[in-house]
Amino acid sequence: MQVAGNAFRTAPGPGGGGLQRDGTISWGDPGTVFSVYFHVDRPAELKLSINARTKAGRSTLATSVGEKRFSTVIEGTKLADRKIGQVRVAKAGYVRVDFKGLKRTADVYAAIGSLRVSSDTAGLVVDYVKTNKGSMFYWGRRGPSVHLRYEVPRGRKLRYAYTEITVPSGQDPIGSFFMANGFGEGYFGFQVNGPKERRVLFSVWSPFKTNNPRDIPKDQRITALASGPKVHVGKFGNEGSGGQSYLVYPWKAGKCYRFLTEVKPDGRGNTVYTSWFGDKAADEWRLIASFRRPKTNTDLRGFHSFLESFSPVHGYIGRRALYGNVWVRDVEGQWHECTRARFSVDPTGGGRHRLDFAGGARDGRFYLRNCGFFNETGRPGATFMRTSTANGQPKIKFVEAAGQR
Repeated sequence: MQVAGNAFRTAPGPGGGGLQRDGTISWGDPGTVFSVYFHVDRPAELKLSINARTKAGRSTLATSVGEKRFSTVIEGTKLADRKIGQVRVAKAGYVRVDFKGLKRTADVYAAIGSLRVSSDTAGLVVDYVKTNKGSMFYWGRRGPSVHLRYEVPRGRKLRYAYTEITVPSGQDPIGSFFMANGFGEGYFGFQVNGPKERRVLFSVWSPFKTNNPRDIPKDQRITALASGPKVHVGKFGNEGSGGQSYLVYPWKAGKCYRFLTEVKPDGRGNTVYTSWFGDKAADEWRLIASFRRPKTNTDLRGFHSFLESFSPVHGYIGRRALYGNVWVRDVEGQWHECTRARFSVDPTGGGRHRLDFAGGARDGRFYLRNCGFFNETGRPGATFMRTSTANGQPKIKFVEAAGQR
């Protein structure tokens, strides 16, 4: 298995240093550890070797698999197979193989191109990121994205989506996007953008399909109608293009936050999308932004949530979120509780490149979990049902006032 899609720097912490353009990992810091992960579907005896070389001279690498330790001498400047040893894996699940430098005569310990795993165990299936087709080494290192598609009342025109999210303590690594209110034309949630920066993000796609915002014709551009204090409004690309807004906001794991999105046709062939965010305990609402999408006449549709990792170097660290008290409100002013949701995963999980994804319902809330190479795999297409929180029906004064106009 190629390290370009399956290895992470896990010590002294996540980072891109050591990942080379030629697809190898190479390092000279004695404190650095690179970890390769793969999944086995049953107990097995495994034989391990690496395809590696030195820059010059002679090096010694330490390899660890659980409690088992190996020492491997690397000599030669051409990539060649180097035997590590044999390990027994006692149960199905993910296997972590750590590489650390012990001795070197050049400025780097080694360059490793791949880890080879062989076994005489009958029927053994080994899963990992096997190919870079479609840039899967990048997507595989980011990790699988997981989604909840909410069941909403049929035959009703819907105006508002409401979701509450709690991220458990310790489940908020850098690169996490906890998306609350997804709809047919955009999404709304919050992110961990860095060690000292977190954002609330609301985006609406243009009806013109392009990854370059500059290509959008004037009559198909998203127009910002309003935004809250300190909210940045701009354009985005690379995943479709449109209007984007974000608020730098120090949200915290362990606290419950609420998200409200309105989708309202303006009667002139456009639809206006407006989102608000707030700390539930503080009973606050903050306007994030209001966007007008041209050539669009729609009510709320495709209501969903998702969880993703957008940082490849952090893709080995797990994250989890609780999605509770989910509701929609129709154009007649009636709230409807969403207690059923269908689970899905992106091609990274669907193609078995990564199997560390799950979802479910517990204690009145849905949950989503991904990354971390944990030994549970959700079933795409499964439907989850949470217990009702009917006494938690949203009571939002400005929504009620708007409904009376």
